[in-house]
Amino acid sequence: MADPWRFGPVSEADFEPLLALRIEVMREHLERVFRYKPERARRIFREHFDEPGLRLILVDGERAGCVGFRSGDGEIKIDSFYLGQRFQNRGLGAVILKALLAEADALRLPVRLEVLRGSPAGRFYERHGFVKLGEDEVEAEYERAVS
Repeated sequence: MADPWRFGPVSEADFEPLLALRIEVMREHLERVFRYKPERARRIFREHFDEPGLRLILVDGERAGCVGFRSGDGEIKIDSFYLGQRFQNRGLGAVILKALLAEADALRLPVRLEVLRGSPAGRFYERHGFVKLGEDEVEAEYERAVS
């Protein structure tokens, strides 16, 4: 993974482009579980966008995606981890996740997240040490203990 990347702060100007990216990345998976509705996608992303801890992912200074890295009571929650299609399947997601996990380990906190059932994201997180804690008809919850 040779692309120089970094985290940056999000601003209100990032909302619409990141919402469009989220829909691009998630629409097929949400349709599969009958959960895609544009107004719902906007409402949920707005809620996550406004919470502290959302980071912009920049590659060569270009907006490539975002990730929520949120400290809570005794744990870190990762959500809203989206990379634009042209930045996927190049190892960038793994590099970013490793950086986030190193931060969590430095804080001595486990990391939790949720993914849609049947999503390839579940396998991605399992390869990085996450264990499935449970699932319902829509989502599976994963945790990675402190290393």
